[in-house]
Amino acid sequence: MKTSSRRRSLATAAFAGFGALSMVFTGPGASAAPAAAPTEAELADIVSEGRQVDGSAGTGSACTSGSGAGSGNGSGDCYGGSGSSSGSSGGYSSDPGAYGPASTAFLAAFAYGLGNPDAAAPGTNDWNCKPTDAHPRPVVLLHGTWMNAYNGYAYMGQPIKDAGYCTFTFNYGRSNMMEGGGLGSFLPGVMGTGYIEDSAKQTAAFVDRVLAATGADEVDIVAHSQGGSMANHYTKFEGGAAKVDKLITFGATHHGTSLDGIGALGRMINNLGIDILGPIEIFVGHAGIQQTIGSDFVNNLNANGDTVPGVNYTVVGTRYDEVTNPYDLTFLKAGPGATVNNITLQDGCEQDVSDHLTLMYSPRALSIVLRALDPVQNPQLTCAFNPWLIGGGGSL
Repeated sequence: MKTSSRRRSLATAAFAGFGALSMVFTGPGASAAPAAAPTEAELADIVSEGRQVDGSAGTGSACTSGSGAGSGNGSGDCYGGSGSSSGSSGGYSSDPGAYGPASTAFLAAFAYGLGNPDAAAPGTNDWNCKPTDAHPRPVVLLHGTWMNAYNGYAYMGQPIKDAGYCTFTFNYGRSNMMEGGGLGSFLPGVMGTGYIEDSAKQTAAFVDRVLAATGADEVDIVAHSQGGSMANHYTKFEGGAAKVDKLITFGATHHGTSLDGIGALGRMINNLGIDILGPIEIFVGHAGIQQTIGSDFVNNLNANGDTVPGVNYTVVGTRYDEVTNPYDLTFLKAGPGATVNNITLQDGCEQDVSDHLTLMYSPRALSIVLRALDPVQNPQLTCAFNPWLIGGGGSL
């Protein structure tokens, strides 16, 4: 009876956690075709007008109490810069442990990952793997906000390994409530919530471990959501440009997101002198607020252009993305010495209606990864039905 009760409790917690994620990030219209979105310039205008709370000096420490100079806009080395900061900098990263089951459906994998926070995705983290001449670079897989190493890559991990690559992943941004992880951090499998700058440093250390173990000079990175913008930060500010050849991102928050308007609305209300982003941050964590359009993190990330020389970018967005929205904010503009291939998932495959959450469970997305890694071996893209929310072709 105790085992049965514990399983029911775990399932309840898992789906409650997913419900919280959906309510915070998606709103009620996730299943509908996307409405016409405001342009990036329009959103930027809204956000820039609301960046500063009306008023002058606040009180308290900018990085701990969350009021700080300018009524919560931070100062000094405070990473928040987007309203009051709920908690201090902190958190850690970790390697996954025992392997979880392969999964073709996001919803099932997400639930399993919530209850098994240290599960490893199939095909990943064989530390004895040595790259071949055909595939000389190991592939590092980075999960997104509220995700983890397992449910981020329970679908893609094994096929990438089977294609001949050494694949590695880890859990970054493990932060509790006091460290600014938000309410989601009470669920054991919710990660990627700490300051993105801290997570980029964790990624730098992990990549160095992968290079040392494999003897490779560079890695390729596949990244989802925050993992993409965090990897972008790694290449720009943590020495990653010299260690990354290909950066392949899905629904990445490279230019921030409106979070269905939460960020823009919050900054408009902030402009009236009411700090609303602080309370929102309590729910979504530091990383969630940092990814809104106009945050200090986003502004700093793109201050000197979208790309760095020497990195080849493949950037994938979906028209049904309810988190990185408008979805084309994910796309990059190539700077000197970089190449960028921006791809809309539905171009040539309208039946793939993957949203932000099911992107990494899309057969087409997997084929894009394999083609980006080796276009000669994998020239063709797959086209298959993959629904929003559930993934897995509509089956758990």
